[in-house]
Amino acid sequence: MKSTAAEKQLFRAAQRAPYLGRDEERDLALRWKHAHDNNARNRIADAHMRLVIAMASKFRGFGLPLSDLIQEGYIGLLEAAARFEPEREVRFSTYAGWWIRASMQDYILRNWSIVRGGTSSTQKALFFNLRRLRAKLAQGDSRLTDQAIHQEIAAALGVSLADVQAMDARLSANDASLQAPVSEGESRTERLDMLVSDDLPPDEQATMMIDGQRWSDWLKEAMRQLNERESRIINARRLTEDGATLEELGVEFGISKERVRQIENRAMEKLKAALLTKVPDQDELVS
Repeated sequence: MKSTAAEKQLFRAAQRAPYLGRDEERDLALRWKHAHDNNARNRIADAHMRLVIAMASKFRGFGLPLSDLIQEGYIGLLEAAARFEPEREVRFSTYAGWWIRASMQDYILRNWSIVRGGTSSTQKALFFNLRRLRAKLAQGDSRLTDQAIHQEIAAALGVSLADVQAMDARLSANDASLQAPVSEGESRTERLDMLVSDDLPPDEQATMMIDGQRWSDWLKEAMRQLNERESRIINARRLTEDGATLEELGVEFGISKERVRQIENRAMEKLKAALLTKVPDQDELVS
C-alpha cells in the first residue's frame, strides 16, 4: 500500500526529531510533571513518534488507514506523557508502548466492523492474535484441521473453543451492506429484499391501527344502544378472552341458558344495525 503525501511528511518529521538521552528525557518529564510545561511534554512526544509509526505499521493488516492509526497512537502517546512518573527510573518508550498499542487497538475494535466486538481483555487478545497464531500453526503442520487449530489457539490464549470459532468466523467475513445487489438487471434485488419478516408492511400496519381504532370507537358507540343486561352478556360472551358460557350467565341472571341465547342474539342484531349506519357495506363483519 503506497503512502500518501501527508504520511510521507509525517515520516520525515518523525525521522528528524532528535533522540533523547536518559538524563534529558528525565529532565523534560520532571518539567512537565511539576511545572506543567507543555513544551517539555511535546518534546517527549515528538521524540517518540518513530515508536508510534512503527507500531501503526504492525496493525496495517486490519485495513484501516495508516494515518488514522498514527493519530490514535499519538493520542495514546500523549496520555502516556501525562501519566509518566520519571521517579521510577523507567525509560519513557517502555512505559509509552502499552498506551500507544492500547489506543490503536481500541480504535481498530471500534472501526474494523459495524458489529461491535467484545472488549474484554481475553476478547481483545483473541481478536489481535488469532490470525497470527492460525498462520503459525498451519505453517507448522499443514495437516491440522480447523478444529485442531481452534483447540490449539483456545489453549494458548486461555479462552473457550466456542469463542475462538466465533471470532474466526467473524474475521473471515466482511460486513455486507443491506443495499448490496444480489441480482442485477430489470429485476434488481438487494439483500434487504431477501430478509424475511412475518410482520405486515409498514403501510398496512398503519392502516390496521387506524381502522382498529375506528372500529373500536364505533363499537363503543353501538354498545350504548344495549340495556344493562344485554351489555353484560355481550361483554361476557364476545368481548373477553375467556368467554362465559350460557349456563354461567343463566345462573348469574336467574334465567335459562336458552333465554340467555335469545338475549345475546337480540343484542347482536342491535349492534349490527348500529354499526351498519357507519359502514353499510360491511355487513359481513358483524355476525
